[in-house]
Amino acid sequence: MKFPALNEFLKYLESIGELHRIKVEVDPELESTEIAIRALKQGKPALLFENPKGSKYPLAMNILASERRIEHALGMHPEELGEKLIGFMERAIPPKLNTILEHKQIVKRLISSRPKKVSSGFAQEVVDTPNLTQLPIQKCWSQDGGRFITLGQVMTYDPVTQKRNIGVYRMQMFDDSSTGMHWQIQKGGGFHYFQAQKLGKEFELAVVLGSDPTLLLASVAALPEGIDEVMFAGFLRGARIPMTRGKTISVDVPANAEFILEGKVSLTESKLEGPFGDHFGHYSAASEFPVFRLNAITHRRNPIYPGTVVGRPPMEDKFLGDATQQILGPLIRLMHPEIRSLWAYYEAGFHNLLVVEIEERYAKEAAKTAMSLIGEGQLSLTKCIVTVSAGVNPKDWNSVLKEIRENFDPHYDFIMIPKVPLDTLDFTSYKMNLGSKMVIDACRKQRAESPDDVGINSERRAKSNQFGGMRPDKVGMSYEQRAIQNLKSPPVPNVRDSRAGQISNLKSIDRRIIDVNLIENTLLIVKIESQFTPQSTQHSNTPIIQHSNSSLGREVVEKLVALPKLSSLKLIAVVSEDVDIRDKESYIWGIFTRFDCERDIIFTEQKLVGISPVYSGVMGIDATWKTGYQKPLVMDERIVKLVDAKWGKIWKKD
Repeated sequence: MKFPALNEFLKYLESIGELHRIKVEVDPELESTEIAIRALKQGKPALLFENPKGSKYPLAMNILASERRIEHALGMHPEELGEKLIGFMERAIPPKLNTILEHKQIVKRLISSRPKKVSSGFAQEVVDTPNLTQLPIQKCWSQDGGRFITLGQVMTYDPVTQKRNIGVYRMQMFDDSSTGMHWQIQKGGGFHYFQAQKLGKEFELAVVLGSDPTLLLASVAALPEGIDEVMFAGFLRGARIPMTRGKTISVDVPANAEFILEGKVSLTESKLEGPFGDHFGHYSAASEFPVFRLNAITHRRNPIYPGTVVGRPPMEDKFLGDATQQILGPLIRLMHPEIRSLWAYYEAGFHNLLVVEIEERYAKEAAKTAMSLIGEGQLSLTKCIVTVSAGVNPKDWNSVLKEIRENFDPHYDFIMIPKVPLDTLDFTSYKMNLGSKMVIDACRKQRAESPDDVGINSERRAKSNQFGGMRPDKVGMSYEQRAIQNLKSPPVPNVRDSRAGQISNLKSIDRRIIDVNLIENTLLIVKIESQFTPQSTQHSNTPIIQHSNSSLGREVVEKLVALPKLSSLKLIAVVSEDVDIRDKESYIWGIFTRFDCERDIIFTEQKLVGISPVYSGVMGIDATWKTGYQKPLVMDERIVKLVDAKWGKIWKKD
């Protein structure tokens, strides 16, 4: 089915049991967050809060927080759509009639991608002077800097090329007619704003609140710079998106939106925005961002206000992110035919961990590909890339770990890239927008690289070893011989025989160790004590971090990577007390959101040969929460108890 607007999509969801109306009063400040998170984790339907406190407008949440609802929005599973799209694109050049006939469904969607200009629409049935206080704008976490629009689709135009962009950015409400505009680096709206500042041109824009579901998916998709999200939405929907001119701005807006905020962003005015509980599962710090001032709010009659929650994964953005990468991921093969597939892990906040399946056609092609991806659009924000060979499913974390065990030698397969742009939300480097990245090449070795290939004979290799360049047992070996020896892994320490004994054994090394877990004989996760205030409720027994000595984790890592009995491991990660090391979702989050590659990675040996760093032995990661990091997100205990008391009424049927 094709849904012209959010309202119609929600009616359809209700007809199939995928929408639940909540009639009791619910406060958009904190309470709606706790309800939405619980509903998502329990696999419940989308939510329509009919009586949000302080507003006459209903609040819709968890709209696309399930694979089922996304499939209903698209008319097919996103993975199927992605494969059909790449199947057509790979055969479309040169164009042939039989290709068009074989892919009629995709061709029809492509034809539908062109927006349709209309004179008016639902979105302009009512035109009001701006008063944001009338909307059920949320405060999601107790230490947020205020109320935030969380699902605003910000529509901008490049002042030079007039190319359009839509992106979802958080917007803190400052007063009844102004908000912050949180443009992070590598975002289309921010690029357009940069051009406007250069030219000194007035910067008009529109914020869409409540679009049809395909436009929402297009707005969060990591499209290449310059690709129109409205056109992509038309492709996803299989029908043209109607657009009309704004009432007070020279900007086209979706004609069937629930609300449109029209206004301008000042070229010179900024204001402190934040903190905000973000999708890395921690607060992001307050910082200066541009100010958006509204001219008008237009809306349809009886509109619905959309909201979402971001926080410690999984949240609704898991489903949005997974769907868009299933659709767009296969297209990477057009630029990189060596890539079979790739997968960004929602558990790590997407940008912190990317696994790439590569069919290498020559030695170390995977390293070349990884370096290329680090320079590609939104992928350039990736912090950690792991490459694996063709046939390994990048979504299967355990299979990825096995490949690391069999194929990763840090001497040849680890690349550190310091002092580069980093996701704005990544706080681990202590510098906004700057940090470090790394590549772990876990591809199987394809062919021998003899010493003569690189002009280095055994004697010179042996000489370099005097400076830490190579272990004595590998001097004079060909690349192939070293790879074969790496496959003959030494026995793994017997850590499964007795968990209590194992912990006791490691506690003799450091008394702060309280739990350990070995995964695929590759990754040893070690939990250590920090200074915590424990929280214990029926919904959470997770400790809350209050303080942490930044050197504790590093001290433990340094001890562990030096232990001979752990020398057969590939990775050791030390985490804080609030991480469940037996839950994959929790430990991937706990590891990959809490370390800076340059500062927090330690090897058994690391030396300089000339100006080249050389690593060997076990790779250790200090992934503990450190002083100066942003706090992890935990719901206020008062709100937890309030929702406990209301839970039965919330789900009461008429």
